[in-house]
Amino acid sequence: MDPVRNPFAPGAGSQPPELAGREEIITTTEIALKRILLGRPAQSQMLLGLHGVGKTVLLNRIEQVAEKLNYLTSFIEAPEDRTLADLLYPKIYQVLRKLSLFENAKTATHNAMRALRSFASVFKISMGDFEVSVDPEPGVADSGNLEYDITELFFKIGEAAKAAGRGWVLLIDEVQYLSPAELGALIVAIHRINQKALPVLLFGAGLPAVAALSGDAKSYAERLFIYPKIDALNKLDAANAIRQPIESEGESIDEDFLYKIVNLTKGYPYFLQEWGFQVWNASMQSPISIDCIQAAEKEALRRLDEGFFKVRIDRLTPKEREYVIAMAQLGAGPYRSAEVADKLGEKLTTLGPRRAQIIAKGMIYSPAYGDIAFTVPMFDEYLKRHWIIS
Repeated sequence: MDPVRNPFAPGAGSQPPELAGREEIITTTEIALKRILLGRPAQSQMLLGLHGVGKTVLLNRIEQVAEKLNYLTSFIEAPEDRTLADLLYPKIYQVLRKLSLFENAKTATHNAMRALRSFASVFKISMGDFEVSVDPEPGVADSGNLEYDITELFFKIGEAAKAAGRGWVLLIDEVQYLSPAELGALIVAIHRINQKALPVLLFGAGLPAVAALSGDAKSYAERLFIYPKIDALNKLDAANAIRQPIESEGESIDEDFLYKIVNLTKGYPYFLQEWGFQVWNASMQSPISIDCIQAAEKEALRRLDEGFFKVRIDRLTPKEREYVIAMAQLGAGPYRSAEVADKLGEKLTTLGPRRAQIIAKGMIYSPAYGDIAFTVPMFDEYLKRHWIIS
């Protein structure tokens, strides 16, 4: 088949041709955005799931929906080596510059700019090309307490957006990399914004542990956010994620082979895109049939192993690799921490710091007390292919 016409999009955050199985989340998001513009209450959202289930894709789609509804949007990814204040500053500056063009919002935007200048000063943010050319406002967003100052800053942005008849959506990917203080500050700010009925919403995405982290940061977080679980697609939606892009190109695929792909990928969106991409390229003609499975499987696994999986195992130290290999030797998981310790022949207490480091690197998480699991789907199978001697 012509590789130029290949409709599939394997890649981190790449928009798939068919966003199957996520319609309810998009509908809920659109309703919330419309309610906020009418001054009615709506909950922000935290999308929770493993790596490769399409959380970033969904955040990008939510951003598109918000922009169509006339919202200003700011998208940030929370890395492990930068503070939330540093990430927010240039994004907020850009939003306020846009709001300053609205005649009705000029005064409110000027006040928000002064608050941003105060915020930048107290947190020693390097402004660079985004330097605010106004004087700071003493006593506003300058206490040095992140929780107080982000709340005041968001309040000022919300007032400016309301004066302009617009809304602001903040989207944060990889929320698990925020510190407890940063996550707590965001929760407090959104809580205060809700109380004042200002047009601001937060959409975050992160690993499953984010729900517990949010609750630990502020007890009312469970009422403040909706926590949609982003998981593997059911068989029908997974099949549509493969079938629809192929049919949109005027081609077809054998149903038996289609469901073979669904079973091999276990319905995980990233793997579906990779497999769809490879079977298209490996097939000589339409309808795409199982004749191409060997070539497609070889290339799909090679690309997943050298890209999706390898970049994650490479982040681990030799001792940390030893720990995750022991997990994989126990089966598919979840795993009891005590069982991993037994497998390694070490005491559970001595492995605590190593386990915590692997969690901090986003490789494993605790789905329940005493349990651990991989944050990467089918990671145990990758380890068995390359790291475990049969």
